[in-house]
Amino acid sequence: MKVSAICIGNAEKLPGKSFKTGINKQPVSSAVLVDTEGLLGDAVCNRKYHGGPDQAVLLEGSLTLDWWAQQLGRDLPPGTFGENLVIDGLDNRDVAAGDRFHVGEVVLEASCARSPCNTFAVKMGDPTFVKTYFRGGRPGIYCRVIETGAVSVGDPVRHELYGGDRVSIAEMLAAVGKTLTDAEKARFLAAPIGSRWRPTFAS
Repeated sequence: MKVSAICIGNAEKLPGKSFKTGINKQPVSSAVLVDTEGLLGDAVCNRKYHGGPDQAVLLEGSLTLDWWAQQLGRDLPPGTFGENLVIDGLDNRDVAAGDRFHVGEVVLEASCARSPCNTFAVKMGDPTFVKTYFRGGRPGIYCRVIETGAVSVGDPVRHELYGGDRVSIAEMLAAVGKTLTDAEKARFLAAPIGSRWRPTFAS
């Protein structure tokens, strides 16, 4: 595996919206510094739902983006889904909370699923895209930054699997709105999932 794209975004308004968002990511060719808050220079506007230590970096696997491109019948240039990094050869369904991605000196840890929102639907030009994304079962992967440093396009990536009971990122999104058993709740909460998601499985 390797980094095939690095994307950052500026604070911009989408058509018909009064607020600014950083979802319009564009690929960059130079090395980018990654700190505990994410990629240096990448805009995070609504910090109630985005950004923060558990959602510092959004990953997409190239195999997942290829699948989406086929399903949607359109090209998906890097940054279309608002992702920060594209990992060549990765299928998002193979990732669980606690998995780590070693990219040179940088270490990222998968923490939670990307949950689709209205801003994402507007970005995609499809008011039904939130439902489409849920049905796809291949959510983007939010990561916390364990080790900071610089990343560059072409950097090799090593995927280290979490050693405990694995809760996949796809499972997390699929569980939204469902009634979980006590055993299922305990399993989810035992995994190192992001803080914003923990109340979803605790209630």
